[in-house]
Amino acid sequence: MSYKKTEQYDEAATAALAENYKKIISSLGEDPGREGLLKTPERIAKAMQFLTQGYQMNAVDIINSAKFHESVSEMIIVKDIELYSMCEHHMLPFIGKAHIAYIPNGWITGLSKLARVVDVFSRRLQVQERLTVQIMDAIREALNPQGVAVIIEAKHLCMMMRGVQKQNSSTTTSAFCGEFEKDKTRSEFLKLVSAKLG
Repeated sequence: MSYKKTEQYDEAATAALAENYKKIISSLGEDPGREGLLKTPERIAKAMQFLTQGYQMNAVDIINSAKFHESVSEMIIVKDIELYSMCEHHMLPFIGKAHIAYIPNGWITGLSKLARVVDVFSRRLQVQERLTVQIMDAIREALNPQGVAVIIEAKHLCMMMRGVQKQNSSTTTSAFCGEFEKDKTRSEFLKLVSAKLG
C-alpha cells in the first residue's frame, strides 16, 4: 500500500503562490527547473498556508466551544505553551513560549483552548507585541474574567540570521488587565510562572 498525505489546501491559492515562489527562486539566481527545486514552489505555497492558517480561525469561538459555569475564582495558569509565528517585517520565524493566566468570573474554558488561542494568533503574520495583546483580548471577550495575564518570551530569527545577528537575544512582552493590574496579583502570577513545580 502506498503512502498518501491527507492535508488539504486551497488549490487556487496554492497555484498562485507557487507561481510567485517560482519567480522568486529564479530572481534569486537559482534554476527553478532543476531537480531539487522542481516541487519547492508548491511546498512553500503549502507551508505558508499552514503557517498562516490563523486567519481562518476565530479565537472567541474556540474558547466558547468549551465554556463551562464554575464558581471558582482562583488564578488559572497555563505556562510554557509552545509558540511559532512569522515576523511580518521579514517573514522569518519567531519561536518561543506563552504563559497565560486568568481569574474566572463564573466561567472557565478547557485548558487546551488557551493553547489553541495562542495558535490562532501566532499562525498569522505578526509582531510579538500585538500577538500578546490579541491573546489577552480574546480571553477577556469570551470569558469576561476578573483579569487576564499573558507573557510571551521569544527568539526572532530576523535578529539572529540577518540584521544585527545576535543569536542569544530574546524578547519578552506582557499584557495585563483587570486584577492583574494590581501589584499583588501580578507578582503572584510572575512568581508562579518562574517557579519550577516538580
